[in-house]
Amino acid sequence: MSVEIWTILLVGLSFLIYIYIGWQSRVENTKDFFIAGQGIPSIANGAATAADWMSAASFISMAGSISFLGYDGSIYLMGWTGGYVLLALLLAPYLRKFGKYTVPDFVGDRYDSNLARLVAVVAAIFISLTYVAGQMRGVGIVFSRFLQVDINTGVIIGMVIVGFFSVLGGMKGITWTQVAQYCVLIFAYLIPAIAIAWLLTGNPIPQLAFTFSDVADKLNQIQVELGFKQYTEPFVNRSMLDVLFTTLALMVGTAGLPHIIVRFYTVKNVRAARFSAGWALLFIAILYTTAPALSMFARYNLIDTLHNHTVAEVQQLDWATKWEKTKLLSFEDKNKDGRLQLTPNKDTNEIKIDRDIIVLSTPEVAKLPAWVIALVAAGGLAAALSTASGLLLVISSSIAHDVYYRIIDSTASEEKRVFVGRVMVGFSLVLAGYFGVNPPGFVSEVVAFAFGLAAASFFPVILLGIFDKRTNASGAISGMLTGLIFTIIYIIGVKFGGMQPWFFGVSPEGIGTLGMIFNFIVALVVSRLTPPPSAEIQALVEDLRSPTIEE
Repeated sequence: MSVEIWTILLVGLSFLIYIYIGWQSRVENTKDFFIAGQGIPSIANGAATAADWMSAASFISMAGSISFLGYDGSIYLMGWTGGYVLLALLLAPYLRKFGKYTVPDFVGDRYDSNLARLVAVVAAIFISLTYVAGQMRGVGIVFSRFLQVDINTGVIIGMVIVGFFSVLGGMKGITWTQVAQYCVLIFAYLIPAIAIAWLLTGNPIPQLAFTFSDVADKLNQIQVELGFKQYTEPFVNRSMLDVLFTTLALMVGTAGLPHIIVRFYTVKNVRAARFSAGWALLFIAILYTTAPALSMFARYNLIDTLHNHTVAEVQQLDWATKWEKTKLLSFEDKNKDGRLQLTPNKDTNEIKIDRDIIVLSTPEVAKLPAWVIALVAAGGLAAALSTASGLLLVISSSIAHDVYYRIIDSTASEEKRVFVGRVMVGFSLVLAGYFGVNPPGFVSEVVAFAFGLAAASFFPVILLGIFDKRTNASGAISGMLTGLIFTIIYIIGVKFGGMQPWFFGVSPEGIGTLGMIFNFIVALVVSRLTPPPSAEIQALVEDLRSPTIEE
């Protein structure tokens, strides 16, 4: 059977499973809708967290970014995995003990301020919308190539599917759907990686093949011959300072992501939160230790398959012609010599490859069976949709619970609060679809912006809220606004306003680190210049810092 038929079968089967789970998990009360009734087992919550965490950026775009950046692409590996360790050890147990539904709920109650709650809601929505833009772009790319539909149509199909189980089941439906999606995405990532490692090195374990084979040496030599820097040479595409700042932004941004933090509210106690964090880290490590190997193998295969081949030879490659239709891969014989050349100079380069297609195209380039290629498509969709659903629920709960219930109508019934939550999911879907059609950058790049915003807004206010009882509402609000506004202005100015990266060349992906520093300074200074929190709040913080391990 053709790749397209296999894709329809595997994607269709996976979607039926997701829809069935969503239907079986439908809920009618707020506790189930927002935090899954706090009854998810640790291992299941770990798998759901991993799926929520490993978005389209991890599955589709991270390996592509590493493939293009080489050594400097390790910022994604170090930042995202290191940040999860930070979150699991430093924040998750305390937040679970606090026992609220959302991050704005924590901020509002810890600082005893509805204004602080509103600022946190705005930050959560801004971060989630930025993040979801990357997921919807990933959905559009997968459908565009493998089902041969327009990218806009692909985004709409994805919106309908994720909307179904999000609206019906809320967090309960999303959680169990994400468990299934983790299984799909991890097998879809590992099978082609294992197959390509075996074909290139004779070693079926990608991590060992990457470390102990001569593929890196061969790729370094090829890169130099083509005019590029060596693949493993550090600080070629980014300065040392930018690598440091971007890694830190991704790391602390991870610890401040609202859709990941809320996962620790879905288990029954602090002990379960710790165990689910451990399981999640194990599940995440399986993919993240495979990504560097897949990145290197993919670049090696692409250069070998496309560079210095005739136009006629490339046009005979079925995968190349189909990706060319998506406009994410293009060829132009600029010097009219009949051969295509890959060069670092954009004026002479004749092969243009969108980094977001690297993982999705690699099985085809390696001539793996059609069912493997289709499985990768199903995995990419699982990764994008699992994260998109979590983000949509963050937006929904931020408005329905933190604004509508906690500020506007505290007497609202369970049914009314769930209804408002579902309406907000639908509204968020429309916005997500818009950003899927009009994305502001590569998937991993867009997601990196969201991490920077989380680093600059949430991480300081959560950390100080747990470990510094003197930090008050005035400090928290001032710090969040300072970090968030500064980071947004820098990102928009550099990406869309023509502004040069004025802070020692630090990129928009890394500027969240500076925003975080400003947030900490402002929050601490303002808190010391204004009255301390009430005795009740300070006692709450004292108790929060000593989480009990329930049996």
